[in-house]
Amino acid sequence: MVPARTFEDLRVGEVFRAPSRTLTDAHAAAFQTVSADNHPVHYDAKWARRHGHTAPVVHGLQVLAFTAPGATLFPALTVTDLRPQGDNGVVTTEATIHNQRGELVLSGQHTYLLRRR
Repeated sequence: MVPARTFEDLRVGEVFRAPSRTLTDAHAAAFQTVSADNHPVHYDAKWARRHGHTAPVVHGLQVLAFTAPGATLFPALTVTDLRPQGDNGVVTTEATIHNQRGELVLSGQHTYLLRRR
């Protein structure tokens, strides 16, 4: 478990990495159930191969969910900006996720409001 951090504990340029994880058919099935996204690209290997993929494609929203700090406490995030705002602080992070071949599959930013000490 990573200790809780406050706004004042963070530094621009600090990188928080989550361990790699392999997504299985069970992960895809569970996400398919809660998202109701039943497109065959996500669960039908033959369909996915016929359409240029080597395997079923992980749901984009599922990949995005792995970048949430609550998923693994600031996974794959780089702190890019810290702005005090009254009793709080605004933290901006850049999120990047790469697949098993090192290809970028997700890039974006998160902005969070944290309580200051």
